[in-house]
Amino acid sequence: MEQIVNKVAESGLITFDLETFYPKEPVAVFDLKDHLFMGLILKEKDFRAALQSLDVEQYRDKNVAITCSADAIIPMWAYMLSAAYLQPVAKEVVFGNEATLLNTLFLKNLASVNGEEYLDKRVVVKGCGDIAIPEAAYVEITNKLRPFAKSIMYGEPCSTVPIYKKR
Repeated sequence: MEQIVNKVAESGLITFDLETFYPKEPVAVFDLKDHLFMGLILKEKDFRAALQSLDVEQYRDKNVAITCSADAIIPMWAYMLSAAYLQPVAKEVVFGNEATLLNTLFLKNLASVNGEEYLDKRVVVKGCGDIAIPEAAYVEITNKLRPFAKSIMYGEPCSTVPIYKKR
């Protein structure tokens, strides 16, 4: 009887799953649009009063994106003032929409990866999963691994797309 050999297991491939770096804390969006006069203008006095009466507890331990979804000119200080109110309770405060927030958090989480741990290793960056991974994370992990890895592939160990091979 012929023995079945698992060539994938014997290949020495290391699977890098980006899903493990996905931000786990809840996210929230603070939209300045809700504080505009007539949906167009930000009045400093009214905005300061609105922030002072804001229930910041709704943002506690959340990752918060500060944005303005209205087509209005927002002075820079308004974003800074918003951050000053949110920062003490929020886990992280970022300018942009929810997608920008997730990208920023993903990149921050990937900063903990030590590329040297993958020295001369054959790495497969997992391509399919249950969570949508932003493109920025794939670019960042490629940048982190390329100086060290023997090879980088994308996909699943049984079906990969070659990305980089050390010569």
